Amino acid sequence: MLADATPPDTRGRLFAFWLRRLCGAVVGVLLLCLPDMALAQQNVLPIPALTARVIDQTGTLTEADRIALETTLESYEQSKGSQIVVLMVPTTHPEDIAAYAYRVASTWKIGRRDVGDGVLLIVAKDDRRMRIEVAKRLEGVLPDLAAARIMDQTMRPQFRSGNYAGGIAAALDQIMKTIDGEALPPAMAPSAGGSLSGSHGIDWLMVLVIVVMTSLLGGNLLKAIMGRGLGSVATGALAGGLIFLLSGVILMAAVSSVASFLIALLFPLTGGSGGRGGGSGMSRGAHRPPIIISGGPPFGGGWSGGGSDGFRSGGGGDFGGGGASGDW
Repeated sequence: MLADATPPDTRGRLFAFWLRRLCGAVVGVLLLCLPDMALAQQNVLPIPALTARVIDQTGTLTEADRIALETTLESYEQSKGSQIVVLMVPTTHPEDIAAYAYRVASTWKIGRRDVGDGVLLIVAKDDRRMRIEVAKRLEGVLPDLAAARIMDQTMRPQFRSGNYAGGIAAALDQIMKTIDGEALPPAMAPSAGGSLSGSHGIDWLMVLVIVVMTSLLGGNLLKAIMGRGLGSVATGALAGGLIFLLSGVILMAAVSSVASFLIALLFPLTGGSGGRGGGSGMSRGAHRPPIIISGGPPFGGGWSGGGSDGFRSGGGGDFGGGGASGDW
């Protein structure tokens, strides 16, 4: 009865008062936790650059061992298409090897872009831990149980005897034989330049950068010489030709050509007369600062992690925590 006698505006003020108190308490708890969260994040092991199919940060493998493993994986990738990478680290502390492997695989994006057929084999030598991280596309053919069996039968006995190269080689052999049983799209032939992915490692972000630069820089020059219409067509052809030379993908080149043509056609000349008698945002005789492009080409890094031998990630591995961990 007393509650019913409380005016509605009073009940509203009480509700707002306690809601503010609750929000304040939640914010206070978060503020107390932030230093610990930031400290934990700072202590997490950084992810190395993807420079090769076999990366040994422990100095365990001899150069001959590393080259032999690298050659095996390169040959398999060129024939089957699936991408397998080996990483040896001293420790994954403070993370469990499963958490660290997931971070590495997700960052490196191992596997073909349109297929996602990637596998990461990781060894934490000082922790005496190992893991096979499997992309979602391959979880059906290489489930957790199969990955665990491969480690138990190949890596564990070899590692216990100190034969790390032999254990890794035997595990890779079993992984490759297992993947061979999966019906996957055929591998595309590598280019003369050594690129391993179907689009030569170029992604749509790189395409966007090239299209914009070609349209705004090359397009202005071509339109000034050939006129707006014909110059826009030439700009589109130039952009499409560049993308095709870099990627070898007709669809990517066609989309780039159309996009570059439209940008050149719809955007007027910058800093000039804007065509025949057309105005622009800058007078004809105005001083223009020089255009300086620094820092090298606008592509070549990012997820691809291209190495000195031309190796780069396929850019498509979608990892969801599939795989298995073990020890020795």
